[in-house]
Amino acid sequence: MNAENSIQLPDGAIVAFEGYGDPNGVPVIFCHGWPSSRSMARLTDEPARELGIRIVSLDRPGIRDSSFQPDRKLSDWPRLLEQVVEHLDLREFRVLAISGGAPYAYATAVAMPERVRAIAIVGGAPPIAEITDGEGLLPLYRWMVALYRSRPGLLRRCFHLVRPFLSVRSPVRFRPLLLKMLLLRPCDTESLRDAAAFEAIFESQRLAWRASAEGVMADAEIHAHPWGFAIEDVRVPVRLWHGKQDRAFSLQLVQQIANRLPNCKTRFVNDAGHYSLPIRHMREILEDLVSV
Repeated sequence: MNAENSIQLPDGAIVAFEGYGDPNGVPVIFCHGWPSSRSMARLTDEPARELGIRIVSLDRPGIRDSSFQPDRKLSDWPRLLEQVVEHLDLREFRVLAISGGAPYAYATAVAMPERVRAIAIVGGAPPIAEITDGEGLLPLYRWMVALYRSRPGLLRRCFHLVRPFLSVRSPVRFRPLLLKMLLLRPCDTESLRDAAAFEAIFESQRLAWRASAEGVMADAEIHAHPWGFAIEDVRVPVRLWHGKQDRAFSLQLVQQIANRLPNCKTRFVNDAGHYSLPIRHMREILEDLVSV
């Protein structure tokens, strides 16, 4: 299954989504990372088909083909998603979130506990607004958060300046150089040498930037603000997957989140980083999620 679709909400907004895996399988809503878009869910396609799982991956508002939503908050997401799952006639579902998609999975679980069977968080972002010193965050994220708190207008201009470069598809021959420039963990670099994995990660990012810098910025702002609920309010089963080599969010930060979740099982993976974890372990992640 790999079908592109969109629906128009009562307010006229468009929500774009894409299907992967088995169209008649167990439904799982996919929450892409940041910056990214719905095609990141290509990582799930083959194992989802083998396991009988239906993946529904949405572009968030302002990302790629979904309408921009001014001044949106994390609390707006469950209401939007509810309209989508009603359209798809999904009475209940599970949620899989990668990296920056984590807040959206948690918010969905809090708002719709009667419909969400379980959520899986893979390399997930913690509540960054609760982190005062940036400890445990990737240096780039620390810089962005500090700049947003002090000079948000300057950060917005930076987003507009980098958009022309980040929205261009890099030639295949330059990919090894790009991977070297990113200073990734060796396990991440090795995983991203796979062409399909590289496309799923970086093409989904490029398409997010191609749509607009404002959409990517709005999606980033969600992480800089309080979520509007406590982690302790997430009472559905949570499977928290994290690579011990993850540079984006430290294992210590994730362990603190796990300790606060009422119904959580952790899956801390040796020799796995921020990218290699979902690339190499997607079948295990999906199999574990639908077993709940």
